[in-house]
Amino acid sequence: MSPDVHPLTASAAYRAGAFAFVLALAGILAAIAFERIGGYAPCELCLMQRWAYYAGIPALFVALALVAAGQLRWSALLLFTVALAFLANAGLGVYHAGVEWKFWPGPETCSGPLQPLASPAGGLLQSLEGTRVIRCDDAPWRLFGLSFAGWNVVLSLVIFLAAFQGAVAAVRRSKVIHSL
Repeated sequence: MSPDVHPLTASAAYRAGAFAFVLALAGILAAIAFERIGGYAPCELCLMQRWAYYAGIPALFVALALVAAGQLRWSALLLFTVALAFLANAGLGVYHAGVEWKFWPGPETCSGPLQPLASPAGGLLQSLEGTRVIRCDDAPWRLFGLSFAGWNVVLSLVIFLAAFQGAVAAVRRSKVIHSL
């Protein structure tokens, strides 16, 4: 190990947490890019799946800071909480993908929020003509047979595994440090 690398930041807990952080950040940035640049408007279930990222990214950052500060038990607790959040997010993604494949019905609001295409200056009929419905049960894009929801399942499971591995590594390192 080089002399300018702190031993805690070189630990398995830090590496796993950093991997989870980078994946989560890349995942939400990709989702936002598909929305803003690609024009794929998210449905209600898509937006719900973003919650784990919005909460998980700052939590992972704090967990990394706690590992670097030597607060391994607190970082382990935070990493474990993030792992559970992404496991739940993977479950939500499976539900959404099942709705898209018509395995089960989606929520009653499955037609999604109304998104105006333009802001017509006129009456209600003109407004309704320029409105697009975002459906939860119709996948607008697939790659290798997986929709956005399916890819979210894959990414959420990898983030879950990385955060869980980081939590276990932090607990183990904490026990080693306290036994010295």
